[in-house]
Amino acid sequence: MEISCAYLYIISKYGYPPPVEDTVAHIREIAQLGFASLELEAIGKSNIEYLFENRKAVKDALAEYGCSVPVLCVVLPRLGADLPASERAECLELFEIGCQTAHFLGAEGVLDNGPLLPLKYPSDMPVMRHYSGLQMAGLHLPFSLDWNSYWNKLAKTYGSACGIAAKYGLDYHLHPCEGSLTATTDSFLLFSQAVNAPNLKFNLDTSNQFLVSDSLALSLVRLRDKISYIHISDNSGLKTEHLPPGKGNIDWDLFFAVLREINYKGRIAIDVGGAETGIENMEDAYRETASWLNKKIEYYLQPAGAVL
Repeated sequence: MEISCAYLYIISKYGYPPPVEDTVAHIREIAQLGFASLELEAIGKSNIEYLFENRKAVKDALAEYGCSVPVLCVVLPRLGADLPASERAECLELFEIGCQTAHFLGAEGVLDNGPLLPLKYPSDMPVMRHYSGLQMAGLHLPFSLDWNSYWNKLAKTYGSACGIAAKYGLDYHLHPCEGSLTATTDSFLLFSQAVNAPNLKFNLDTSNQFLVSDSLALSLVRLRDKISYIHISDNSGLKTEHLPPGKGNIDWDLFFAVLREINYKGRIAIDVGGAETGIENMEDAYRETASWLNKKIEYYLQPAGAVL
């Protein structure tokens, strides 16, 4: 089971969003850290278009450093908004450009946060990794919100996105986070049922799920057919943070025992860091987590006689 380096490593070092024009340098940096599998991320319209226009240079860099990109993050917060038809079509066109880039790079899937809550957002609200209560304080539901109409339109939009992803042989992973409609196992299952697309997957993020008191063990059991990509980091259960495993309160032996029981064959990415976590040495944090994770995989998941 190959361990991936999530893009949070780059975000932690260079801010959000990190300069997309430095993508080749980021690939080199992650490869030099010791990873052969990594996330890349296109955050918003200009970054999605930049990666598409420079996809050959990115692919050449991946080949030069012996790396692969199993998942490309295509970040489009407005995809889940209640938009006029023309603006929704524009979002789906950008999503397709992201899928074309992912396919060209040899990815297995694309990833984004789940749809945001249907609030009245200011026009200048920046794209964020997590939309916490502090950022969303004072935002209200539109008085004209018709929930059933909104829900059906949202499901149709994401059904269209899943169809686009499927056209390029990709899964569409929804990442759970604060401020999202799919922040928990229950909410994702409800949304997945409405969308009804086999390639809609849940990107189980151990830290974010633990924070909202989702039972990680039960989530794995309930979502076993909808999870093929996991973000690994620890959490105290008190605030948003992405700690190295062992620095928080997650029961990792139980987590990996359940992974073994459900015969998990998907991918695992280290997702440690972020400005909210306060890690001083990111390189050491990722190397140490990779060593820890290799031992867990070898003990719980690796078949006898297999080579890591």
